[in-house]
Amino acid sequence: MKILVVGGGGREHAIIKKLKENPAAEKIYALPGNGGIAADAECVAIGAKDIPGIVAFAKEKGIDYAVVAPDDPLVLGCVDALEAEGIPCFGPRQNAAIIEGSKVFSKDLMKKYGIPTASYEVFTSPEAALEYLETAPVPTVVKADGLALGKGVTVAMTREEARGAVREIMEDKKFGKSGDRIVIEEYLEGPEVSVLSFTDGTTVVPMVSSMDHKRAGDGDTGPNTGGMGTVAPNPFYTEAVAAECMEKIFLPTVRAMKAEGREFRGCLYFGLMITKDGPKVIEYNCRFGDPETQVVLPLLESDLLEVMQAVTAGKLAECEVKFRKENACCVILASEGYPGSYGKGYEITIPEEVLPHVYVAGAALKDGKLVTSGGRVIGVTATAATLPEAVKEAYALAEKVSFENKYLRSDIGQRALQAGKAGR
Repeated sequence: MKILVVGGGGREHAIIKKLKENPAAEKIYALPGNGGIAADAECVAIGAKDIPGIVAFAKEKGIDYAVVAPDDPLVLGCVDALEAEGIPCFGPRQNAAIIEGSKVFSKDLMKKYGIPTASYEVFTSPEAALEYLETAPVPTVVKADGLALGKGVTVAMTREEARGAVREIMEDKKFGKSGDRIVIEEYLEGPEVSVLSFTDGTTVVPMVSSMDHKRAGDGDTGPNTGGMGTVAPNPFYTEAVAAECMEKIFLPTVRAMKAEGREFRGCLYFGLMITKDGPKVIEYNCRFGDPETQVVLPLLESDLLEVMQAVTAGKLAECEVKFRKENACCVILASEGYPGSYGKGYEITIPEEVLPHVYVAGAALKDGKLVTSGGRVIGVTATAATLPEAVKEAYALAEKVSFENKYLRSDIGQRALQAGKAGR
């Protein structure tokens, strides 16, 4: 079976490694992949947003199944284009990917169908937004409507910070057309939880919950990043919370999308906050999260390819999806300076025994050697019976990977451990 995976980061590396466990996966192509993924798949220099190029390649190689992993190609209609050529895919079609592609759409959907979320207002002009901020309660949250590489959200603790976010998004066009509309929403408080879920448009199967660490520095300080590490499961996501989420959020969301004529098949990511009034949706993503995938998939006991194919066929209810009752921790090794400017091209050394635990995000092959090429370079994941063990092992493995400007947070998992509910 020939499989195509669209994307080229740590998430895609985790997906590819898991797909390889199925003996039917005789050949895997990654478009574009990266220098580290090249050890597990054939990488082809076709960009993830080059939809015509992806389709032409898939037809030429006789691809049997495609996994479209990143948000951009999903929102651009990559699944639709591949399916039009008879190639089955894992991932939502364009009209369903809008759940992440437009925050205005997703907020309006939740409002219409009574799905718990923060109260909000939508603005199409900076003047109106700034006028609203004169009397709006602070802290507040300012979001660009469209995709912004996970960086289009500002949690503004002061009115001045909120004004600055509006100007940056709407006047300076920091995120281009993604900032033509903005959402200003109520500031919610409570622990955050990420829940990835498989859904075929009817059945919803949540994966293991996880906790991301977005800030660049220890103690959740510094600028927001794409994620500096994750742990799973999230201790704040209890069985009672999970049941409430299924009843009030997960199933209602999937049913709402179907009612709107936008059936969602693929991985639907729920970004949640457990408030004093119960769980509420902070955001939806139309795909696997990064780096959440790097702790969730290592705990998946079932065969990923079989689960994905069941989703595509609309037969998820007939497929058993099991996760190991263990814990996982992923530590991101980044380039010093990320998410700002940073050096590239430094040689990466990974001992043989660490390789099974490594997911490469930003690296290239140069003269046969692996060198840094991105802000987030590598994710190192360990699984263990308890969270303290998983955290300890992940850091021990991370210590063995070296490159010149290596930077990592030293406190991944500490918040979960302090919750006093670690392990299961």
